Amino acid sequence: MTKPPNSIVRRTPWPESSSRPVATPLQPSVVYASASPDALDAQYEGRAKGYTYAREGHPNADVLARKIDGLEGASGGIITGSGMSAIAAAFFGVLKAGDHVIGADQLYGRSLRMMKEDLPRLGIETSFADPTDPAAFAAAIRPNTRMILVEVVSNPTLRVADVAGIAELARAHRILLMVDNTFTTPRGFQPFDHGADIVVHSVTKLLSGHSDATLGYVVARDPELQAAITSTAVTFGLTASPFDCWLAERGLHSFELRYDRAEANAARLADALAEMSNVDKVLYPMRPDHPDHNRAVALLGGRGGNMVSFVVQGGRDAANRLVQAAPQIAFAPTLGDIGTTLSHPASSSHRALTEEGRAALGIGEGFFRVSVGIEDADLLISEFAAAVAASA
Repeated sequence: MTKPPNSIVRRTPWPESSSRPVATPLQPSVVYASASPDALDAQYEGRAKGYTYAREGHPNADVLARKIDGLEGASGGIITGSGMSAIAAAFFGVLKAGDHVIGADQLYGRSLRMMKEDLPRLGIETSFADPTDPAAFAAAIRPNTRMILVEVVSNPTLRVADVAGIAELARAHRILLMVDNTFTTPRGFQPFDHGADIVVHSVTKLLSGHSDATLGYVVARDPELQAAITSTAVTFGLTASPFDCWLAERGLHSFELRYDRAEANAARLADALAEMSNVDKVLYPMRPDHPDHNRAVALLGGRGGNMVSFVVQGGRDAANRLVQAAPQIAFAPTLGDIGTTLSHPASSSHRALTEEGRAALGIGEGFFRVSVGIEDADLLISEFAAAVAASA
């Protein structure tokens, strides 16, 4: 019997079905086949919807982006390969050589590095100002100032930006305001309701929530601005993995439940840490002793989030003892996991700064940042009590 030619390399059409999957399908295809050159033209010219090449977009990224759009009250946002790539897409999609950017002087370490080293290398001027003081931003404005970047709650010192004052200033001078909403999330803060022009997230963190996907998100209020940012992301190849998008969407389904539980745990842990004898300082926005407490209550509506920072006595030696006495708490330079993680900014996120630079921000060797998870709060407090006691 003669066998037909082997056609195993031909792609098998997807099975038809009168029902639909409940879980979002994972679509890892890098490339999509079109019916004809005319059909492909129609896609690129916007007369027909469809995918062409994964660098230009794919279904899993779009599904995730539309969900985050809904949380942020936005439309047209895109998913990128990381939080830093989202910031890069916004910077390089909007700015040109000769422009000036003002950043909050308390930002994530890599955001600071990009502004201090990478933007100036490409002819973009940068300067920094205290995010709690709009007058400092006013003093930093130049004729060529194009953008301001702030975090609502700073990483890792948890200072609360005067978003209202900075937004009013930006509006008066026709300067774009970009807000990194990673710490606060749309559950705690809605930047577009407070004057933001661009919103970015590290989806890797609380939105995804399981430390298994690296992604970013960026959206602009102005569709023309969004088009420029999207084009830059496509050209630079700031592409998100379909699998990571699929994982993050699954994580997003439990986001609100996780956020509320972790926030409640954080408030309890902050109060407990403040009573421990070797702790010099505790930073949590809803505590009355936080330097920006009144602003935090007004701006965040009583939502303190899941991040707590604290300082122990004894410097690096004490820091080492504390970490070693808490093996059940992941010591890792991340945040937003379903479980609690502990980080030491001086040796991780802000290690690129000089000792003097870190000291100016209040980040010493005894400074820790905690991303509080959803464990039993009593267990968490007992574990930190033992670790702090060992640090003494």
